[in-house]
Amino acid sequence: MHTVVLVSLVIVSIALIVAVLLQSSKSAGLSGAISGGAEQLFGKQKARGMDLILHRTTIVLAILFFVLAIAITKI
Repeated sequence: MHTVVLVSLVIVSIALIVAVLLQSSKSAGLSGAISGGAEQLFGKQKARGMDLILHRTTIVLAILFFVLAIAITKI
């Protein structure tokens, strides 16, 4: 059981890294956050297409990662 959870955790973590790296940049980094890039956060832009799929995939993989990490500590 421990091996199955550990292998699943490794696969989910690699998939999470890939999903995060595939997402497009939303701001100009730290300089954009300081100089007004945070205005886009409250804007009416909605993710469409591939960005939406990657966003939802990242959320699901992050939840799976935390569940598996907690499960591996309990086993």
